[in-house]
Order: sequence, then structure tokens, then C-alpha cells
Amino acid sequence: MCGITGWIDWRKDLTGYPSILENMTETLHLRGPDASGTWISQHCALGHRRLSVMDPENGAQPMIRKQGDYTYTIVYNGELYNAPELKKELELRGHHFRTTCDTEVLLVAFIEWGRACVDRLNGIFAFAAWNDQEQSLYLVRDRLGVKPLFYSHQNSVLLFGSEPKAILAHPDFQAEVGAEGLAEIFAVGPARTPGHGIYRNMSELKPGQCAVFDRNGLSIRTYWKLESHPHPDDVAATALQVQQLLSDTAQRQLVSDVPICTLLSGGLDSSALTSLAAEHYKESGKGALHTFSVDYKDNDKHFKANLFQPNSDAPWIKRMTEHLGTEHHYIEFDTPELVESLKTAVYARDTPGMADVDGSLYLFCREIKKEATVAISGEAADEIFGGYPWFHNEEALGANTFPWSLKLPNRVDLLAPDLIDWIKPVEYVSNRYQQALSEVPRLAGETQQQNRMREMSYLNITRFMPTLLDRKDRMSMAVGLEVRVPFCDHRLVEYVWNIPWEIKTSGDREKGILRKALKGVLPDDVLTRKKSPYPKTHNPNYLTAVRKWVLEILDDPSSPLLPFIDVKKIRALASSDKNDFDLPWFGQLMTGPQLFAYLAQVDMWLRQYKISIR
Repeated sequence: MCGITGWIDWRKDLTGYPSILENMTETLHLRGPDASGTWISQHCALGHRRLSVMDPENGAQPMIRKQGDYTYTIVYNGELYNAPELKKELELRGHHFRTTCDTEVLLVAFIEWGRACVDRLNGIFAFAAWNDQEQSLYLVRDRLGVKPLFYSHQNSVLLFGSEPKAILAHPDFQAEVGAEGLAEIFAVGPARTPGHGIYRNMSELKPGQCAVFDRNGLSIRTYWKLESHPHPDDVAATALQVQQLLSDTAQRQLVSDVPICTLLSGGLDSSALTSLAAEHYKESGKGALHTFSVDYKDNDKHFKANLFQPNSDAPWIKRMTEHLGTEHHYIEFDTPELVESLKTAVYARDTPGMADVDGSLYLFCREIKKEATVAISGEAADEIFGGYPWFHNEEALGANTFPWSLKLPNRVDLLAPDLIDWIKPVEYVSNRYQQALSEVPRLAGETQQQNRMREMSYLNITRFMPTLLDRKDRMSMAVGLEVRVPFCDHRLVEYVWNIPWEIKTSGDREKGILRKALKGVLPDDVLTRKKSPYPKTHNPNYLTAVRKWVLEILDDPSSPLLPFIDVKKIRALASSDKNDFDLPWFGQLMTGPQLFAYLAQVDMWLRQYKISIR
């Protein structure tokens, strides 16, 4: 995995500005600690930071290749899981390869099939390919948006980067935020509307989109989206197909020239992938698979079961590691580390994020990186198979808003009246919700309940899942760790999308069809374990620390956060022994302590990024 950036400008000769490209590229050094490269022509400048996974010796980027009178240059962040098949097909078409890396396969595929190459790709990717003869840039992002790609198009200039920080490093781009950006932060956040870059004049190429930039301007098209079709299979056939698709994608994603491991919580999703990986290691004679889990100091003392976290992970991790014989690593953090990681997490995202849920993942990935370069994660299964509590809760199903953010009125009540008047948070969220519903591909003949569950699935795949994929990408790449997400294979997603809800919940269980598909792969007790999300700290010291941080901010008259919040109400909340946000105000994990941490992150972001409000 890597970091990419670039600058196309029809007004200037970019060969005279190498330091600007170098600065943009250097902002991504954590994503690619192994190597750096830049390429500059008159109107196109491309930068790349490399994390070596495949063919470390020969995969340097930007990669250049000539074909007849045409010269092509590519910068690429990702992994192609069908690179071997593509390579064979291209060789049959007369192409020759100098490396064993998928970057060359992608570049040659672009040379052979042009912009239609994207339809043949299976993987996670964001790339930019420059055609020197046509003087055009082709930008592409993978179907589910696992790999990020931001851009800024102003007049005759295009800037792009794997993260906003690469664009922010350009001297002509200003770190400004307007009403929409503030609405994203204070009403939608830590989620983000697809395509929205938060900063003024910054956008995000959406999942499944590609773009062409030439002298005629920027044109964007959607090359992939969810489509609704009648599901032809019964329960048994559906379970078999799910099992085969998951097994195939797991096998593809276990290919690597560097050490690989899995993230293991003892839950259904991570246990399934770990079982498949362990079997692959056994068959390949690679020895014991390394597995990793995260927890927090004294969590066993303070843990209290609730609707969102019905049980702790520790006994189930032990169950799976003993069952599979993996070499397991227990990673544990204490409160001071978590509080400090809030700052690092903001820099990794370039915006406020999921507070300690982000920070703990950063710390977790940092420890994993000491032993491995690639990790397999069970992310996205809940969105795709319908595992979250809000899929099964009547209040959430009946709410006319995003089901993971039901406490919007409580959030708005903590904002400054002037900000409320300006950004109109309730109206903004309502519009974003209705926009999402308008995109849902309907299926004629479905009942009202089937239609609602299709809406819920669409909301989760296109609005909630990107937040977690952003989190996974930024926190892992901030330490140079590549995390792969097999449940995001587009073939699996396409198939599961059209499975009727009554089959998805076979056996009257959340993710029932996945449980049936994994029969024989997992022990029965693990197979039937109640869902429990990524763990968070329950240590009261964390709440004490973030409350203290917020009170210090409120006491600082120079704080840039103060104009946006109702200082009196926040102070009363932070000074009280009660937790008025005892239920999540976002997702499953973000309650009172995370509210204070989020506000602290907003304050830090406004300060450190020197945000101008316009």
C-alpha cells in the first residue's frame, strides 16, 4: 500500500516547481515508509510514497512505460487480487513484463484496454495514470472505497492525494471550511457525506467512480454501483455461494511477499477469516499464523455488558487461538496512551474522527507493524450482512434519519445558536438522509419491510461503512501497515446485496446466512456468539482525562472551538458526575467520553491546521 499525489496545471511549466511536488509527496511518508519517487513533465507532476508488499526490488513508482508513440506514467495505491489472471491474459496479447508487482500489471492493463481497464480489476485501489500523448490524467477509486482519493479542481488546476494533507501542502490551496464543512463536522461527523472533503474546494472521488482531467476540464463517471435483481437461490444454495465467494477472496488476499497476520476479536467475522488464513498457512507449509487482539488496562474490572457490547472478547480470543494453534499477540493500552493518541488520530485523518476508537486502532496497528506488514481484518461484514443492532431495532428502523446517529437533537442542543442558524444542522442531516434514500436501487414487487431493509443495507454500505473504512485506512497507513478487508470484495457484496432479508436472517439470527455459510469452518459456540463490536475502554480514568481536557479548552478564551458550542451547556455537562450521553450518539461506541474527546479533537484540528472559516 502506498500514498499518491499529483498536480496538473495547464498554465504553468511544472518542471520549474519540483520542491512543491516533493513537499506534497513527503506529507504521505507514513503511508509509504520504504521509498519515495516523483515524476514531472511540463503540465503534470506525480508523487509516490511506497510501502513494499509485492516485488520490493522492482516496483518503484511513478512507473513509466512506452508503447509505440505513447508514454504512460502511473502512481498507484492498492492491491490487485486478480493480477495473476490479468498478467496471463496480457501476455497472450503480446505484452512482456519486467517485474512481478501488480503496479506493472495495472499500467499494462491501462495501455491495453484504456479507461475500460477498471471493469476488469478485482482489488482495493486508487490510481492516477497519465497519457502524455493525449495530455490527460485518468483517476480511479475502487468500487467500495477501501482506498481513499481526494482532489481539488479549480479552473485549469487539479490537485489530488491519498489524504487531504497532500493537497493542503500546495501553496495555492487554503485550509478553509464553510457552512457545509461545519455541518459535516458538527452534525454528520465523525461520518462524512460521500464525495465531501470537508475543506472548501476539496472533494473526494466517490467509491466506484473514475475521472478524466484534460484541457476540456474534469469529467467524472460512475463505473460501478449496486444493482437490484431477484435472488434465484434458496437458503442452502445461498449459504454455499457465500462460503465459496468468501473462501476465494480470502485466498486471493493472503498473497504477499512480506509477513501477514490477522486481527482476531473472537467474533464471527474475524474468526472466520482467521480460520481460512490458518488453513491456507497450514496447506502452504508456512508455519503458525500470527494473530493480534486489542484490549485496555483494567477493562475486565470495569466492563459492563449492554445492548451494544453484550460480552467481552478475551475468552473468545483464547477459544479461537487454541482451536487454530495461532501465534497470538495480546496488545493492551492504558488511559494516558489513549488520550495522547487522540492527537495523532486527527493528523492521520486530517479531520476530527472517532476519538479513542480511532486512536486505539492507531496504537494497535503500531504494535502489529513490529511483527507484520499486512493484516487481514473482518471490517464491513456487519454492513453487508446486516449485523448491527439498528438493523433489528424498531426505533432505528422507524427513524427518519441515519440509524447510527439518533441523538442529533441532543448534539444540536450543545451548539452555539449562531452556528445553528448558519449551518441548519437538522435540515442539513435530513437533506443528506433523503439524498441517500433517493439513490437506493429499488426492486419491483418487494414488500414494505423488504424495501425498508434494502434501504437500511444501502445506508450502511454507502454511508456508515465508509467511515469505518476511512478509519481503518488512515490509522493503519499512519504506521505503514496494510490492512486488507475480504468482506469488501465486490463480487461478494453484489451477491449478498440481493439476498432477501428473510434469508440473510436465517435461523432468526443477525447474519444468519453467514453463520450457515461458516458451518464447519468455525466451532459451534463461536458460530453462534452474539455480536460484539471493536472494543473500547471502560476505564473511568479515560472519562476523567477527556473531561479535564474539555474544561481546559473552555477556560481558554483563545480557543477556536468556543464560537461553535454552547459553552455553558458543555461546561455543565463536563462538570457533572452524570453521563447524559449514556447511549451512543454515534455508532455503537461513541457515548459521553467520546463526545468530550471529539470536541477536544475539533479544537485541536482548528488550531493546528489553522482553519479559516468562510
